[in-house]
Amino acid sequence: MAYTSGILRDRVTILNRLKGDSGSYGLDSHGIIFEKAGEEWAEVTWAKGKQAMNAGALDVYGVIMVRMRYNTIVSERSRIIYNGKTYQILGDTFHAQRQDNTIQFHAQALVNDDYIITTKNETDSNCSL
Repeated sequence: MAYTSGILRDRVTILNRLKGDSGSYGLDSHGIIFEKAGEEWAEVTWAKGKQAMNAGALDVYGVIMVRMRYNTIVSERSRIIYNGKTYQILGDTFHAQRQDNTIQFHAQALVNDDYIITTKNETDSNCSL
């Protein structure tokens, strides 16, 4: 069932991982770099009780459930920013249905989000969260 525009009230920023480097200490030795891929309208709610525990949360308030229209920029490896916090998508909960025009997944708040975020046009001016 497609989501109506009335329930998609929250704005989320989607971050996609850039190809890792092969520095002198191996893959990702210079840090993990994420690129801002875009923003989408979504419905964000807190995952409750059993849903959160099944998603592997130690703290129920650290897991959100996100619903949005189908798009090709978000994937199981993406991260999202919602209300200033960075969340990692839990891959086993990611369900994208092109026929229904829907995407639904759980995401867990990151405690340590010290990685580099760039925009598509940035090359040297990286900003850290």
